[in-house]
Amino acid sequence: MVRSEPTTVLTALGFSPAVERTYERVVRHSGQRLPFVAAAVLRTPDQLLVDLEPLVERGIVHLEDDRVHVEAPARALARLIVELSETASQAHADVAQLARAVPLLVAGAARPAEGEVHDVRPIDGEISSGGQPGPLIAALIQHSKGDLAWLRPDQWRVHREGPMVQVVRDLVASGRRSRAIYPVRVLREAPEVVRARAEAGEEIRVLPDVPTRMFVIGTTHAVLPEPLGFVDEPRTLVRQQGLVEALALLFEMLWERASTVPELEQGEPRSDLRRFLLQQLATGAQDELIARKLGLSLRTVRRRVAGLMSELGADSRFQAGVEAVRRGWL
Repeated sequence: MVRSEPTTVLTALGFSPAVERTYERVVRHSGQRLPFVAAAVLRTPDQLLVDLEPLVERGIVHLEDDRVHVEAPARALARLIVELSETASQAHADVAQLARAVPLLVAGAARPAEGEVHDVRPIDGEISSGGQPGPLIAALIQHSKGDLAWLRPDQWRVHREGPMVQVVRDLVASGRRSRAIYPVRVLREAPEVVRARAEAGEEIRVLPDVPTRMFVIGTTHAVLPEPLGFVDEPRTLVRQQGLVEALALLFEMLWERASTVPELEQGEPRSDLRRFLLQQLATGAQDELIARKLGLSLRTVRRRVAGLMSELGADSRFQAGVEAVRRGWL
């Protein structure tokens, strides 16, 4: 079907003939009050507002203090041309930005041309599967030097804690240091695991959530799931010093954010739920998510949050966060 050519400014701008007719009837009454204009074109005010909606959306008609203001065709066309030009300019800038990103998409497959770089060597490490993770890690610890750093989001669910506790005990007895970060829910799901590791000499801190397993030995070795997460295999063993140091730095950043559990030295391990709840509220987390992260029931979370707000004298969660910072709780 062949489309007809536009015959007026408004139809050239994409408006329908019906909208054009509405425009032609109201433009002569520009500046008058809405009830007057509606009566002049034999419409109710509500009906007229509906008819004018396409023109209002494009800024050709606007209401101010119940008065209808209508742009002349030439002025409307000039303004729309400027807007279109600005939109096109922004689109051009966006396309240019995307074009600059294209080389990054292919960088993974790019290789330096012969002679461009020198002394090219493969990264020291490998991805492997099979074997027994526990004995493999124990052997790696035994034949290496340096302190240990663990991210342990869920390993207490794997039945190999007994031998690994002995490995940690022997390592600490030799003068090396072992530190581990757990999600706070371990203090409810498996308190005996962290207690045993603490008794073996391991330093333990907790976070609301731990995103992946990770094990770092000094600046010489690191073991990660491939991809990151909560699986035993495949796993990546990294010996490249720069990468290991970067992972060790990541651990240190998390260690600084994590909370100690002094009660591990006094008996039953438990956490300062007040601080964790405030941390989660400060991030805008909903009660359901907080419950999952902290290993609590939804009812318990809501009761604790209500208690915190009452203790802080706050009417909202935002006010609770402000008052907690003022008191030095966060």
